[in-house]
Amino acid sequence: MYTLNCKGRLLAMDKPWVMGIINATPDSFYKESRKQHVDEIVQLAEKMITEGANIVDIGGQSTRPGSERISVQEETDRTVPAIERIMQGFPDAIISIDTYSSEVAKSAVQAGASIINDISSGDMDEAMLSTAATLHVPYICMHMQGTPGTMQKDPQYEDVSTTVLDYLIRKVDQCTKTGIHDLIIDPGFGFGKTIAHNFTLLKSLPALQIIQRPVMVGLSRKSTIYKTLHTTAEGALNGTTVLHTIALMNGANILRVHDVKETKEAIALFMVYKKA
Repeated sequence: MYTLNCKGRLLAMDKPWVMGIINATPDSFYKESRKQHVDEIVQLAEKMITEGANIVDIGGQSTRPGSERISVQEETDRTVPAIERIMQGFPDAIISIDTYSSEVAKSAVQAGASIINDISSGDMDEAMLSTAATLHVPYICMHMQGTPGTMQKDPQYEDVSTTVLDYLIRKVDQCTKTGIHDLIIDPGFGFGKTIAHNFTLLKSLPALQIIQRPVMVGLSRKSTIYKTLHTTAEGALNGTTVLHTIALMNGANILRVHDVKETKEAIALFMVYKKA
């Protein structure tokens, strides 16, 4: 059983966790997750917390394929006021800031966030790892080939599973040496991977257990699902639940999702199955 120290609160993962996605952006790929006004963000956060989300993940910088970088100030303005408002209404909430900017991460943690979720694992901001260490909060490091702007332009691997595993082993070592002690790893489904790469990674997910850190999976409504099923992100809930179930059976500890209620139901059934 893994534990995380979130600003002095020791939280135990006695069963898989759910991270609810809130995109404070105008252009994230799933329109229902886009909330551009503070009141809308707070309302969605309240819904997710009520439905049982363990973490609410707020990001102001879109990381969809082809997305462009916005300024630190704009990203901060999109996220920090919402974090402050959520913490006023839900002081026990666990909020993660989805950013690859050390400056945004620092402002968000000061506003009440207690986890940093960085798709670049510090590769897009050389100050990120030292900042995370100084802030003493859990840090999520993810594998990505390229950048959000380039990552889906013909990604290539000799062996995607080995590449991701080796990268995350190196990153955990680097983070630990920098002074980050609470780490979560994410293989980065859809970040510089083809549909075939993503299914291979899902099948080989148990190999990540060798790193002995909580494993987060972000598959919710992604193109791997909706393109395979010839539907849209809006029509991908059932497919998402299927792949979430496979991820749980292959050792996922945290599911990053758009649909908290449905994911909690999948986990409840999985836990009964596991104990049978």
